[in-house]
Amino acid sequence: MQRIVPHLWFDHNAAEAAEFYTAAFPGSTSTVTARYPDEGLPGFQSDFAGAELTIDVEIDGYRLTLINAGPQFRPNPSVSFMLNFDRLLFGGDAGAARERLDALWERLVDGGEVLMELAAYPYSPRYGWVQDRYGVNWQLILDEAGDEPRPFLMPSLMFGGDAQNRAREAVDFYTSLFEGSRIGMIAEYPEQTGPAPAGAIMFCDFQLEGQWFTAMDSAVPQDFSFTCGVSLEVSCPDQAEIDRLWSALSAVPEAEQCGWLADRFGLSWQIVPENMGELMRRPGAYARMLDMHKLVIAGL
Repeated sequence: MQRIVPHLWFDHNAAEAAEFYTAAFPGSTSTVTARYPDEGLPGFQSDFAGAELTIDVEIDGYRLTLINAGPQFRPNPSVSFMLNFDRLLFGGDAGAARERLDALWERLVDGGEVLMELAAYPYSPRYGWVQDRYGVNWQLILDEAGDEPRPFLMPSLMFGGDAQNRAREAVDFYTSLFEGSRIGMIAEYPEQTGPAPAGAIMFCDFQLEGQWFTAMDSAVPQDFSFTCGVSLEVSCPDQAEIDRLWSALSAVPEAEQCGWLADRFGLSWQIVPENMGELMRRPGAYARMLDMHKLVIAGL
């Protein structure tokens, strides 16, 4: 089971986005996993009543959850999704991997904004960074090295703004907190590059709960960092695990609401029971959840 699931915030158009992604990514699927109560929720416009609340999109076996909400938050480049076109994932055929990369790039760039042109770079013969029409960021990279393979999709954390140059601290912290964790490769900046000093993290990858993530310190000054536009939901088997993770991660009391928290780096998490869907179908559960900071299973 994928225990950590990225959640992406959309402004009334999660269903439209789900259709876009399932058309863009071959073999992907989407499923409505929760709806707003028919009577709506306090603080939400009446047009949300009965509408989709969350939609799961599965890409190459990896699950992303789209949150259908309002304009309060929006994804930004601080959290992107690295799409790894490793020739080993394409039967060793680098040409097929490149063709698939180029085809997906054309779909994602339609209506979006190119942040780094699709081109050859020192670290890859084919790489590009695009922010799609919904503000979600994707890094597409061709890997012809044939080393230990990484999965096709990996969430990528960029530490800039208030979190500048804290990638190493964050990776050490996260891997100490979750089971099934390890650090993979680390590449450091060899010299001062923008706000990143020599020795800062240019790129690293790591596992949490057996899932791969990547991290980097930004090489350009930026005035933005992590927001609720992208959060990481962790499913917990019991209240003890909810309590443990909440105590370790929550660092911004004013950000605590309905199981959401912000950690010391500003990254948003949702710490929830693994049977959250079943709990939310109980009468009055939504209203009770709205009064909570940390979720208490017995209270739901």
